[in-house]
Amino acid sequence: MSMLVAFLVLWGLPVGLVTEAATFYETQPSLWAESASLLKPSANVMLTCQARLATPDFQLFKNGVAQESVHLDSPAIKHQFLLTGDTRGRYRCRSGLFTRWSQLSKLLELTGPKSLPPPWLSMTPVSWITPGLNTTAVCRGGLLGVTFLLRREGDHEFLEMPEAQEDVEAAFPVHRAGNYSCSYRTHVAGTLSEPSATVIIEQLAAPPPPALMHHGESAQVLRPGDKVTLTCVAPLSGVHFQLRRGEKELLVPGSSTSPDRIFFHLNPVALGDGGHYTCRYRLHDNENAWSGDSTPVELILSDETLPAPEFTAEPAPRPQLRAAWSGAVLAGRDAVLRCEGPIPDVTFELLREGETQAVETVRTPEAAANLELTFVGPQHAGSYRCRYRSWGPNTFQSELSDPVELLVAES
Repeated sequence: MSMLVAFLVLWGLPVGLVTEAATFYETQPSLWAESASLLKPSANVMLTCQARLATPDFQLFKNGVAQESVHLDSPAIKHQFLLTGDTRGRYRCRSGLFTRWSQLSKLLELTGPKSLPPPWLSMTPVSWITPGLNTTAVCRGGLLGVTFLLRREGDHEFLEMPEAQEDVEAAFPVHRAGNYSCSYRTHVAGTLSEPSATVIIEQLAAPPPPALMHHGESAQVLRPGDKVTLTCVAPLSGVHFQLRRGEKELLVPGSSTSPDRIFFHLNPVALGDGGHYTCRYRLHDNENAWSGDSTPVELILSDETLPAPEFTAEPAPRPQLRAAWSGAVLAGRDAVLRCEGPIPDVTFELLREGETQAVETVRTPEAAANLELTFVGPQHAGSYRCRYRSWGPNTFQSELSDPVELLVAES
């Protein structure tokens, strides 16, 4: 049991909820490059791997293959790897975490003296803006001390030009909808890097609806005296939730293991005669604007005077698997496959052709999930399929999707 999980158990969280809470603990190390001169950023390059917790163990990977493993005499929060020879490539690192390794760092690409690799652009907490919400664009590069620039499509000038800082990322407040990208430069007279991938920001009058679930079912037959827990999940954290039956708010006890969801606990009094339940949320900075209502969940209360219903088991519809790339994936990059099915609140699994053990698993309240093969190498080449399953009271498993082939290229 990890130190974090042990703390959560001491706080009184059940083990099942501990697992969910623990997934939000960040263990991913950071990796960045430092150059002796930003005028020649490809010369004398040092890669710094910074852990979340002090550790004596660090490991560097290049193009999907382990390069160097270091065990220090005493724990440290970071370690530097000096690059020699041809420094071009795609790098990641990992650090020791208790008796295991952490997850891999984000990808760092070095392209040599002729060009600067593109940065990554992401939006936090979500990729939309609405009154009361502060949306931020985060542009992240791999080289320490550069100047980042953000641009909105259709604008002739960059929106912001922060001074160079001792960091590998910069944050920009976003107030207008549009298509955004970012770049960076190593010095005032330097050329810009390749732009990041475009991120679309939408303007919404009200936040989008949450998802309301009861064991993944849209309807459930209950017996007298049953207790029910409904889970409401929002697309962002730190909001105020509300449960309703019809147009009436239900004031029932709630609990939570993460800031983006709440568990509503309904006793027989709150259930009444059953009905259609929805949930919604609002931002703490805009208490007048509720989100849209979730898709309703129907709870049916049986008086046990009618015969039990008969159900005919049918196989769950086959999902569709799509690749987020075209052609071959470069060694060291991530390969993302999207598995789409018709049923929300399930567990999606990615399997290699001919194997029964999943290589990637994602639980989501949505009816689709991105299944990611991280830092692929030649060993990852092959065909893949996906499926989805439910572990609730109505356990089922879908058939496998049609295969998608992954090709891996060195350059």
